[in-house]
Amino acid sequence: MAMATLDTAIANVALPAIAADLHVSPADAVWVVNAYQIALVATLLPLAALGEIVGLNRIYLGGLLLFTLASLACACAWSLESLLVARVLQGLGAAGVMSVNTAMVRFVYPERMLGRGFGHNALVVATAFTLGPTVASGILALGPWPWLFAINIPFGLLAIVIGIRTLPHTPRAVHAFDFPGALLTAGSVGLVVLGIGSAAHKAGPALVVSELVAGVLLGWLLLRRQADHPAPMLPIDLFRRPVFALSAATAICSFTAQGLGFVALPFYLEDVLGRSQVETGFFMTPWPLMVAIMAPVAGRLSDRYPAGVLGGIGLAVLMLGMVLLALLPANPLMADIVWRMALCGVGFGFFQTPNMKALMFSAPSGRSGSASGIVATARLTGQTTGAALAALCFVLADREGATVALALGAGFAALGSVMSFLRMAVASPHKT
Repeated sequence: MAMATLDTAIANVALPAIAADLHVSPADAVWVVNAYQIALVATLLPLAALGEIVGLNRIYLGGLLLFTLASLACACAWSLESLLVARVLQGLGAAGVMSVNTAMVRFVYPERMLGRGFGHNALVVATAFTLGPTVASGILALGPWPWLFAINIPFGLLAIVIGIRTLPHTPRAVHAFDFPGALLTAGSVGLVVLGIGSAAHKAGPALVVSELVAGVLLGWLLLRRQADHPAPMLPIDLFRRPVFALSAATAICSFTAQGLGFVALPFYLEDVLGRSQVETGFFMTPWPLMVAIMAPVAGRLSDRYPAGVLGGIGLAVLMLGMVLLALLPANPLMADIVWRMALCGVGFGFFQTPNMKALMFSAPSGRSGSASGIVATARLTGQTTGAALAALCFVLADREGATVALALGAGFAALGSVMSFLRMAVASPHKT
């Protein structure tokens, strides 16, 4: 899980070196990141549904094997085209891991310790996210960019050996896998995410609209096809459960707020406050660092207190932190920036684990794979949406775009907080 998380962002640092080595433009090199993300997001739900049929452990191990082999292919790539094919395969492998990862936690930890299990999982993700740029910079200081991908191979092989010996066998559904439905799901989600990404990269309005409309149309066809399916790939049956729907919506709002902050803050720190790149990296660290610290704490608390309350408080703290960042004085002290960043991380970390537990527990155990797929899809969709909205803020407000993006992120955090507290009104405390 740490490797899959690292590879969602680690290639960003290497894009200039990749572009120079393969003799392509920076705009073309960006597809090294986009190809991975689109393949990852588009296949999360189909692989989660397949996991319920063939076993979660098989999808997990198959994804891990493909991710490791694709990492070798990335390291051996000789052109942009070969690298993009390898990155698509790597994204598909990462989807195999991420799609069922949260569900696997449910079958590893005893029920009384599930909050702690989800907290440990969130700790791994947050730590990998925090260390990603540093790890990438360190590897590039020692060797060429292919090493970024080659480093995955020994860890991947070790993880496969451990997984074969230890991952539990999970119950299997009896219905058949809907291959046309899987294609419709991948096409729908992929096109919507591609459209959001195109908007973030300031593509033409016609292209953005056509991608979004095509994605929505495929989604409509999918809903019609799976209207009577016992376990639809896009789990509409689960969204009829109020706690599940509110938990998923809360997750999207929270990760949209985080996406807005993570895109806007570097520009704010460098262009508005005049800080260097090194200082910006230092100032950005407290947020994910505090998420990593708070995730296991919140996990333990979620075994005793309602997730609706914990998540609502956490997102309210995140909202406050983003408001305070938007209201920074013209020449803030180092401490002024650091404690506000840390406050955002505390709030987000306090929310994440209880919300993950609420989302998983509001689905039947037989639909754990689909619920796990929604956990990952909500995270990546929210982050993509946040990045696109941040880009729009810069287009509309120019120099003040970063401040507007932070204010908008605070609004999404506030909306998520309200939806989190609403869970207390639609379910009994032990299910919220």
